[in-house]
Amino acid sequence: MPWPTPAAAAGQAAGKPPAPAVFDGAPLTPRELQVARLVAGGRSNKQIAAALVISPRTAEGHVERILAKLGFTSRAQAAAWVAAS
Repeated sequence: MPWPTPAAAAGQAAGKPPAPAVFDGAPLTPRELQVARLVAGGRSNKQIAAALVISPRTAEGHVERILAKLGFTSRAQAAAWVAAS
């Protein structure tokens, strides 16, 4: 995962939430990028949850938001997007 830019770090220091990461034109948060990469690796929501120490429902929510932000309807589309980036 890339390091935050100085502007993003300054925003965090000021108590503001970090700006969403832009990866190939799609605004995904750093956590969503993590989840997207795990989806691309063929991981299930349960496996993603275990890897990131979150609940399976939280992992499911991340996947749903990723699909919505990217305009996709399947995990395979998200995986292809990650692979192409």
